Amino acid sequence: MVLREKLREVLVIKDSPRRLATSFAIGVFIGMSPILGLHTALGLAVAWLFRLNKFVTMIGVFITNPWTIIPIYTFSTWIGVKLLGLNRMVPPINWAELSIASFLKDLKPFLWPFVFGTTLVGLLSAVIGYVIIYHAVVRNRND
Repeated sequence: MVLREKLREVLVIKDSPRRLATSFAIGVFIGMSPILGLHTALGLAVAWLFRLNKFVTMIGVFITNPWTIIPIYTFSTWIGVKLLGLNRMVPPINWAELSIASFLKDLKPFLWPFVFGTTLVGLLSAVIGYVIIYHAVVRNRND
């Protein structure tokens, strides 16, 4: 698995455990953010702006990739729906008159649950990612 190999590379980078963990956590948060299509550019910009490790930040960003984006965004939206008190997850869709405009109109009630859910799940994942990377780097250096 490519991601697993990249995570192993993080353990041997000559940088402080705190900086590596922060870079990864910021990347994970950006990767799970609701800002579709801007994850890579935003990750690089934030890493450059805050002098984070760009490689490690991008590994975090790419936690959300073509194979994981649908489960992550579906779960995050479900969390948003539950926490914001919406009654149903799947909107009623009029298949006889389906168009892009009607589809977007049907999904409009899910915009705030999507934004809230992805932000919350991204924040929690970033915290968990920070702890895991920090301890993994420290443990790897002590061995």
